[in-house]
Amino acid sequence: MTAYKTPWCGCCDGWVAHMRAAGWTVEVVEREDLAPVRARYGVPDRYAGCHTAVVGAYAVEGHVPASDVARLLRDQPQAVALAAPGMPAGSPGMEAAGRQPYVTLLIDRRGQATVFGRHNGA
Repeated sequence: MTAYKTPWCGCCDGWVAHMRAAGWTVEVVEREDLAPVRARYGVPDRYAGCHTAVVGAYAVEGHVPASDVARLLRDQPQAVALAAPGMPAGSPGMEAAGRQPYVTLLIDRRGQATVFGRHNGA
């Protein structure tokens, strides 16, 4: 997995640590602007998080839990990305911000999203 992040984002480092703790090998690439990375992998800006990872044929946008990434690769749905838009409190890497319900979204080639996972009571 390759994770693209800005140099100043600590919560992205927390997400990378979460993924590594779950057994993933993560290469980190720092970029000043992640919009071109999202565009390259088909993630519409409206689903943006604070980092974009690429694993297999998919982009993983934002603080998506490792269990959802594993399920994505196991099920291999017709999609371009899995996203946890924004920076939901209580998501991997955002634990210090409290806890809020959030969903992960499966994004198709047209940029449409459906709920993939529910977390923290969502």
